Amino acid sequence: MTSIEALRRFVVVAEELSFTRAAADRLFISQPSLSRQIRQLELSLRARLFERDHRTVTLTAAGAALLPEARRIVEQWESAQRAVAAAREDRTLVVGFQTRIGRGLVPSISSALPCWELRFRQVPWHDPTVGLGDGQVDVAVAWLPVPDTGEYEWTVVSTEERWVALSASHPLATRPEVTLSDLTEEPFVAMPASAGPMRDFWLAGDQRSKPAVVGAEAETAEEAFELVASGRAVVLVSAGNAELYRRDDVVSRPVAGLPPSRLAIVWRRSDRRPAVRTLVEVFVTCMCAV
Repeated sequence: MTSIEALRRFVVVAEELSFTRAAADRLFISQPSLSRQIRQLELSLRARLFERDHRTVTLTAAGAALLPEARRIVEQWESAQRAVAAAREDRTLVVGFQTRIGRGLVPSISSALPCWELRFRQVPWHDPTVGLGDGQVDVAVAWLPVPDTGEYEWTVVSTEERWVALSASHPLATRPEVTLSDLTEEPFVAMPASAGPMRDFWLAGDQRSKPAVVGAEAETAEEAFELVASGRAVVLVSAGNAELYRRDDVVSRPVAGLPPSRLAIVWRRSDRRPAVRTLVEVFVTCMCAV
């Protein structure tokens, strides 16, 4: 973890005065992990930044002194990132994704922007911002939900049913459709805990009467499908990805009654570059034409 990221996480804890809320609601990491990172920052500064007991978290004098400086440093770093992005070659943009884009989007966008160089970067599921958070991408093709912190804007470009991917030898593979109750005792592939609300969505947490059985975790869709093919677990997928990841040892079936998944184009609210807005508009136009 970089020093800037450590300071950013310190600021969030200082604003929330709660490690639990900061971890779960804004940073989308585990609370123990956040506590370790803050402790490492304290060790590097040789100062205790928070007073903690079972009920409250307060800033120490050192923490209160650091807070305005940390905010200033984080703001300057983000400003520097924006300046570098603006100074980069004007005709190059990076698009982040976590599952295959497909759906005819890449050739459609490339033909609609012939004078632009588009670079595509796959981001592991442990990053719920799909590369936007640390500036490694300009625009992301992402499945909602993404962190609703006020830092991002998005436009939904596709709504797709949620299906379940099963090994070809699974007893449910012979059915044309299954229900979530059919899958109650099935072990599921889960995203890492740091994926936040997206992990829960793809486990259908809101529709279950008891928590999902997690049989394995995966960082990418490719890992998830390998686990499914091996028979170790099942996984929920969008209807479009069921087709994009088609393979002989995996069968996908609709899951009746689940709210659909939503594919969106996401960008940083603070990124006002015309090139980014143009790319978003082209994505939306091309998706609507598919």
